[in-house]
Amino acid sequence: MIGSDIGSLIQKYDIPCPRYTSYPTVPHWKDTPSGTDWEDSVRQAFDRSYSKGISLYMHLPYCEKLCTYCGCNKRITTNHGVEKPYIDSLLKEWQLYHALFGRQPIVSEIHLGGGTPTFFSASHLQYLIENILSTSYIPSHPEFSLEVHPNYTKKEQLQTLYHLGFRRLSVGIQDFDEKVQYIINRPQTFEQTKRVFEDARQIGYTAINADIIYGLPLQTIDSIRMTIDRVQELRPERIAFYSYAHVPWKSPAQRRYTETDLPQADQKRALYELGRELLLQAGYHEIGMDHFALPADELYKAHQQGTLHRNFMGYTTQSTELLIGLGASSISDTWNAFAQNNKEVEAYMHEVEQGQLPISKGHILTEEDLAVRKQILNLMCKHTTSWTGEAPHYLKDALIRLKVLEDDGLVELDSHHIQVTQTGKLFIRNIAMQLDEHYWQSQSTQRTFSKAI
Repeated sequence: MIGSDIGSLIQKYDIPCPRYTSYPTVPHWKDTPSGTDWEDSVRQAFDRSYSKGISLYMHLPYCEKLCTYCGCNKRITTNHGVEKPYIDSLLKEWQLYHALFGRQPIVSEIHLGGGTPTFFSASHLQYLIENILSTSYIPSHPEFSLEVHPNYTKKEQLQTLYHLGFRRLSVGIQDFDEKVQYIINRPQTFEQTKRVFEDARQIGYTAINADIIYGLPLQTIDSIRMTIDRVQELRPERIAFYSYAHVPWKSPAQRRYTETDLPQADQKRALYELGRELLLQAGYHEIGMDHFALPADELYKAHQQGTLHRNFMGYTTQSTELLIGLGASSISDTWNAFAQNNKEVEAYMHEVEQGQLPISKGHILTEEDLAVRKQILNLMCKHTTSWTGEAPHYLKDALIRLKVLEDDGLVELDSHHIQVTQTGKLFIRNIAMQLDEHYWQSQSTQRTFSKAI
């Protein structure tokens, strides 16, 4: 287990803080771009980084059953008649963006997220992806991936997407303990999960990610040990080991249970410590934050080579400057600006049908935002960042705040450099937060972000 000194640090730094898939973070967006400004920003990013290609995220929000722990934007239904109309809206939105580009885009990354992407039939997934690919150039080694729920995933779907270039799956597991599965309303047997792994590998998928969550209601040391033991039998190339985010004010379904059902602070820390130790013992390497990968995996290689990137899809090997998000609640990123689509499915579809980009909120980054964004991205992906000459004004207060973390052995500082220590890697969210002036100026952070550990 992690030593007592680390345990006391975990206790000290287990506070609400952002995950930094963007900077500024969504709660601190203030300057939503107008339609014209957003379109200009998209064009400029497309032209500026054309040879790198674009990343494309498509949000497929439908699920047949509600997992009560989930904080994602989703729509619960068993009516599969919603599939085709929603896909048509995604493709209409894509056409609106395609018209802005002025030429065929290079699509280097596609991710299907949700919701449950495999709620959609193989034929509808094929219809969606073929329409995207027919209007794009595809490089020789694209990164195409999708999230799957084993209970709703058929071999036909995996086979169809494989033929269209998909090579990576992200399989939701969370916990194999039946008591935990019951309270989060996600019954899922090991055999069901194993079937998806076996089908994917037989088809030819080269990378599978498994999602595990610690801190779930009724979760215990024994359930974490059992879950990770079973996951090791499956041997995914990557593992995301996330902290459960208890945000019932945002996700009312989490009120199915109370705080007394959740592992308390010391218990939750013990779950994390055990899980991390077991993964490291099994040959996985820590990548950035919450992620573990085997040495042969591309994410590990990117981390070793200093080319790891982070965006709204999490850690990725594709360092693109333009991310286009299609679908309800999706977020797009031009590096200089962010825009989020309307979260409500019908409103999203109506706006697209009217021929307008369905943006509900966003942010135009200031010069200071851009500078801080680069520094935080360096810390999150490379565990180090630097500057030339005297520390810029936007880092003055940050360096003062970081002195406390330096005293705790989390960072090493000098006049032009921040280096995260081995111990500090566990607290990368806390370290990045010291640079976040939006956070420190906010008066409502305690009910905005989940805890760090």
